[in-house]
Amino acid sequence: MLPFGELEIALVRDVSLIEDEWRRLEGREWNSLNQGLDWCRAWTAAHQSDLLAVTGSIGPRIQFLLPLEIIRGRLGRIARLPGGRFNNISTGLFDEALAAPNADKLRQFKAALARSLRNAADLVVIDEVPLAWKGITHPLSGLASIENQNHSFQLPLFATMEATLSQVNAKARRKKYRVQVRRLEAIGGFDYVVAHAAEEQHALLDRFFAQKSERLKAFGLPDVFAAAQTRDFLHRLLDAPQRGQDKPLSMHAIRLKGEHDGHIAAVTGLSRKGGHVLCQFSSIDDSVGADASPGELLFWLAIERSIEDGATLFDFGIGDQPYKRSWCSQETVQHDMLLPISARGSALAYLHLGKTGIKTAIKRNHRLYAMAQRWRSRHGGQD
Repeated sequence: MLPFGELEIALVRDVSLIEDEWRRLEGREWNSLNQGLDWCRAWTAAHQSDLLAVTGSIGPRIQFLLPLEIIRGRLGRIARLPGGRFNNISTGLFDEALAAPNADKLRQFKAALARSLRNAADLVVIDEVPLAWKGITHPLSGLASIENQNHSFQLPLFATMEATLSQVNAKARRKKYRVQVRRLEAIGGFDYVVAHAAEEQHALLDRFFAQKSERLKAFGLPDVFAAAQTRDFLHRLLDAPQRGQDKPLSMHAIRLKGEHDGHIAAVTGLSRKGGHVLCQFSSIDDSVGADASPGELLFWLAIERSIEDGATLFDFGIGDQPYKRSWCSQETVQHDMLLPISARGSALAYLHLGKTGIKTAIKRNHRLYAMAQRWRSRHGGQD
């Protein structure tokens, strides 16, 4: 075990100097793909912000790395993980051999973190952190400030689709799949598209943006993908290099044949790191073949492909939806960590805690949540 108390904390402003160490840590199975270097670079490039990193080293080797961007607001400067609302799970980057610190070591860590960021930020926000993930307890779990208003949902993948489905209602799932395929075959059939060429990848992403915008508009909901920076970020992820089977983003779709040849009935964007496949987003166009539930069919096919490719976990990401619960046997509770650097940061932390508490109460009340969504839609998706 690596002694947590021996970490030497430093702020790195030029992350190119630590790229090799960053790549080494992001390759650890336990660490989230959302803190990978390609993910963080795509986000900060799209938002024209600086990418920083707080590192913890023992001797010459970095054993802990926290990617950060600085958000400057009216009330102060917040250091947070690049990716914002598009991070589905946050771990930071750790060597899993790093020993969990006791309370005294955690206090020393907070003090060292504050010293390293004193001239850069007022508050550090590390949100959507699972306190335990893949059998490992997060070394900073003792710093959890509040439970995040959202949970995430996962389906462990076994050696076969049949074994995987045994965790959920397998009989009903198989029957639904056969009906979906039969209904699409009745109108000409379909192809399951796993895009490889850059042109097709970007075209499917643009198709997703159009589908999602139309769908959200129809339900009177805000389009969280509307901002130019968000779209630029996701397009940049498509261009990030594939490293073995690991890919920050790849596009999958159901494309109809026959009379409706070329019609994209459903789209999803998947990320992969190690055995972890993460669904970043999905959309449907139900103007054709709606009774075949093409979105559900696409999830079946993507899960089946993931099993064939040796993945061990299919993650539907953060946010509670009925379709996620119908697929998933695992629900992950996440927490936010708030680390004030200054007096202004302490005030910001109280605001964040209050805001999270209000969001949690609203999300647990269906009527209030519907009202909040309508308000956000009228105000361009702002919280």
